[in-house]
Amino acid sequence: MKRKVAWKTNSQAQLSLLPPSYDDLVPEHHPVRIVNNILDQIDITSIERTYKGGGTSSYHPRDLLKILVYAYLRNLYSSRKIEQALGENVHFMWLSGCIRPDHNTISNFRSGKLKGKFKKIFNQVVILLAEQGYLSLKDIFVDGTKIEANANRYTFVWGKSIKTSRTRIENQLKSLWRYVETVYAEEEQMPNQPDNFKAIDPNEVSQTIDKINKALQGKDIDKKVRQKLNYAKKNWPKNIAKYNTYEQQMGGRNSMSKTDPDATFMRMKEDHMLNGQLKPGYNLQAATNNQFIANYTLARTTTDTTTLIGHTEDFIAGYGKPPETLTADAGYGSDENYTYLEDNNIEAFVKYNYFHKEQLDEKRSKHKKPFAANRLFYNNETDTYYCPMGQSMENIGSYVKKTANGYQQKINRYQAKNCTGCQLRSLCHKSQGNRIVERNHKLVRLKAMAKQKLLSPEGIAHRKQRCWDVEAVFGNIKHNMNFRRFMLRGLDKVETEIGLIAMAHNLKKVSLAM
Repeated sequence: MKRKVAWKTNSQAQLSLLPPSYDDLVPEHHPVRIVNNILDQIDITSIERTYKGGGTSSYHPRDLLKILVYAYLRNLYSSRKIEQALGENVHFMWLSGCIRPDHNTISNFRSGKLKGKFKKIFNQVVILLAEQGYLSLKDIFVDGTKIEANANRYTFVWGKSIKTSRTRIENQLKSLWRYVETVYAEEEQMPNQPDNFKAIDPNEVSQTIDKINKALQGKDIDKKVRQKLNYAKKNWPKNIAKYNTYEQQMGGRNSMSKTDPDATFMRMKEDHMLNGQLKPGYNLQAATNNQFIANYTLARTTTDTTTLIGHTEDFIAGYGKPPETLTADAGYGSDENYTYLEDNNIEAFVKYNYFHKEQLDEKRSKHKKPFAANRLFYNNETDTYYCPMGQSMENIGSYVKKTANGYQQKINRYQAKNCTGCQLRSLCHKSQGNRIVERNHKLVRLKAMAKQKLLSPEGIAHRKQRCWDVEAVFGNIKHNMNFRRFMLRGLDKVETEIGLIAMAHNLKKVSLAM
């Protein structure tokens, strides 16, 4: 005989004398309690000062900050979805104390009140976590990743295109003036030539067009030339002004997006089209320890090399002192970066280009370029190199080379005395005359120091930790938190948004460690 099934009862229609407390519904070590406890200890007077007295009451900035941080921890980035969660999710209700700011209030607080002030709040949280032993600010691991901007992928501006357009306008102005000269070829008096054909200032371009029009006034000219002059008068000054604005917004970059001028077009690894398409984005630089984010900065350049100094300076400004050690990949190994780290007494475990290739070649005892400049013998006392045949290569002078950041590098040049008839010439070099090599002695010394540190037991340990420390953080942000594209536009607002992501990442790790 089949037994009767017993169903659990529910109390949906049951009245209770005392309603349950939200606190009873939140577990003791739930992440929402971590967010609440940590942010209760943070000084936010810098945000409180932005509120004006009088009028209606305002939501307290600490409450709004808690809501935003916990929302980012729960992968909620839309202000409308956060508003919805405040009325449906018991954890949001407990955290907010049942206040229900609308999506406009949440959005305005995130993009307005927090702008330019969130970094100090983030630094306070990191210091608090460091005091509790979750991470150390002495040893940091630095790397970068690119995150797509909230911008149209097809409204782009390229620096090279602007230069090409300027050159085209200059050439057409010169061509129009040459036409004027042909018109006056049979006359004794030639009109005065315009002072400037450069397509830089819109007023000067307009004046040049006016002079050409004046010179051709009353003349029987080609209809196409007249049409071209009318088009030039109407469009060229306006275009030059537009180019000037774009160049000012780019600030030395090679590209930008029209919908978010602070974003630069970069190649994204996580390209859904799998064709390496350029997209507007920002280069996120992160310094981590024990998979906690100790510092973050956003760069608008596509390479990591030029970002290390600014990122380290930001770390020092936030915590009052530099880290003791800094570990980074080969993308950061440069003369300028090594010099900066050495000057600031930061022990650097930073690879340089071809570091791994050097180790592989040495392990195989195989060198594809046995006569390369870095394999020639150098006598430091006489400042002389020696070619593979033992011939001395003396210093014939030096020159200064500037990097993209304006950093000056001294390059020395050494030349062999006689390569004629040398049996190894075809293998040694391809130049017609005597061989010349160029060497940056400072960079050679810094690379040798870097190599010694990287191959030491401590260096090997740092290199191994870098892989699972900082790169795991990027994997968590992009895949677990599903944050691959910014919601806001503009560098200031985007910095606030990535700060919220970084804080949410850190507090989530704290909750997992409880």
